[in-house]
Amino acid sequence: MSDPTRWTTPASIAAAVRRRWDDGSLLRAFATGDPCPAIEVPVRGPVAADLGAHYELARAWAEGIRAASHNDRAYVVVTGRIGGRLAGTTELPVRAVVDTYDRAWRVLGTATDAVVFRALVDSARSVPEAREWALRSPIAAVELADEWPTVLAALQWLTANRNSGLYLRQVAAHGVDTKFIERHRSVLAAMLGVPVRGFASALGYATKPATVRLRFAPGVLAMPSGLSEAVLRTDELRRLVVRPQRALIVENEITYLSVPVPDGGVVLWGKGYDANEPASLRWLSGIDVDYWGDLDTHGFGILHRVRAWLPQAQSVLMDRETLLAHEDRWGEESSPTTARLVNLDPAETALYSDLVTDRYGTRVRLEQERIDWDWALPRLVAGGLTVAGGGQVT
Repeated sequence: MSDPTRWTTPASIAAAVRRRWDDGSLLRAFATGDPCPAIEVPVRGPVAADLGAHYELARAWAEGIRAASHNDRAYVVVTGRIGGRLAGTTELPVRAVVDTYDRAWRVLGTATDAVVFRALVDSARSVPEAREWALRSPIAAVELADEWPTVLAALQWLTANRNSGLYLRQVAAHGVDTKFIERHRSVLAAMLGVPVRGFASALGYATKPATVRLRFAPGVLAMPSGLSEAVLRTDELRRLVVRPQRALIVENEITYLSVPVPDGGVVLWGKGYDANEPASLRWLSGIDVDYWGDLDTHGFGILHRVRAWLPQAQSVLMDRETLLAHEDRWGEESSPTTARLVNLDPAETALYSDLVTDRYGTRVRLEQERIDWDWALPRLVAGGLTVAGGGQVT
């Protein structure tokens, strides 16, 4: 005998059809005018041995399968004979066939969505990027149905103004603003064949410029006298007359404000100072550069990226002695990195490995601002830092 709990139900027939909806094949074929792909669902039910012991249960099951077909309007029930000489033969459902769109929509209750999808595909005939995306992603397209006209307007404006150097804030398409573009950036990127990350720049639009905040010694920058600090666009910084002899990159803002400016040099605030952006680093090539970051895995990760552009950069106060001297000030890093950092020197690599493997404790980190100032200054001096205007820090 068979297990009645394993007999096919109307819900399992619908689930088989649902899979063809979810993968987009039904909607795609419907919208392009192709014949409905036939879906044949094997129906598992009672076997001959069940007819004696579970005849009424078997009969009720068969009637339930037939009733759910709504007289073949939802699916066609194909029957087969089971039984034999002793128990007699009985016709029971063995297969359910969905071979028209009307049947599929009735099973799924999606007739309205299907019509909506075909209409939005038709509306994009003059916008091939949108039409092709919709046919690739039918379910996502249906979810966008209410905003589809605005998506098309955004797409057409983005295409017409590609490589214009405009900011997206300058969009002039009806009903479209920057928030709409941002909300639908992944869809628009897929339609336009560009990455989601760096979407605007990949399309040739202007993006928020990278900036550098720095303090500088007199004469280092061609700036009016009396100024000691500036926030400059990195693309414009390269065009200034800049003559630093030394640079110190510091991650924490208050530390950045507290450290003395190197004689003939600059101090840069690391926050917002993109170590992955070579334009913000190339102007420092050929001079002495020190990097002081947090003593944790991500601090070493930033140091690694800085050295990709400035191989001469030296770390300061990112050593084992500093870490162990401040055990009472350790915190816990929320999401450490375990990336392979090839631009560290042997001592840095060893300490980074200790942090990754939790040699000293779970996710140990020493934030830059928690290092004792009386400990930090003498070591900056030992590294060659001198006060702007002459003389070493004391």
